[in-house]
Amino acid sequence: MVDKVIESNVVSVYGIVTSKPEFSHEMYGEGFYTILLDVPRLSDTADILPITVSERLLAGQNIDIGSAIQIEGQLRSYNKYQDGSNKLILTVFARSLKTADEEVKNPNQIYLDGFICKNPVYRTTPFGREITDMLLAVNRPYNKSDYIPCIAWGRNARYSENLKVGDRIKIWGRIQSRVYQKKLSEDQIVTRTAYEVSISKMEVNNEAEEAEEASEPENEEQ
Repeated sequence: MVDKVIESNVVSVYGIVTSKPEFSHEMYGEGFYTILLDVPRLSDTADILPITVSERLLAGQNIDIGSAIQIEGQLRSYNKYQDGSNKLILTVFARSLKTADEEVKNPNQIYLDGFICKNPVYRTTPFGREITDMLLAVNRPYNKSDYIPCIAWGRNARYSENLKVGDRIKIWGRIQSRVYQKKLSEDQIVTRTAYEVSISKMEVNNEAEEAEEASEPENEEQ
């Protein structure tokens, strides 16, 4: 049962470390650290992703700024109280870590099997691109769930617009970072980074239907 749950959330990312390991928290006597990973896209841009890694995985590894590493794990979420409200925080939880001598062919991959937990929202960008925003609940052991924002594009977006809360879907794609500005007051604007899954392929389990984009979009406009 546990193995099946773990298999519903699978991440593989390769990139260059851009920050030294910073202590995050301790659980059951085990320390966890956060590092930032510069993960290349097909274009000239990159995604800067937060990685949570156990001290046990770091032990004996010479991980420093500029190190090239391969991470296998899961995309997890938790709530953090910030600026007077709860904010959904996403992080890649590392289950394995290894240094990498060469770039990998697909440096950013994620597979999720979960349930729609919020009504999808269809929209178009100023450049006319079709997008549907979804929130996916993915179960993990011990009666916990991760809530992961996902974005469908093009005909996947049109298809996703009609999905309902409770629908079970499988998705394949990549984790992307997006920098935006939020106005806190008339004279205070802060720059933040949002993380979400950009869907390249999706399958609706309860209808046995499939929608698939021909290629994964790059340089998305939000």
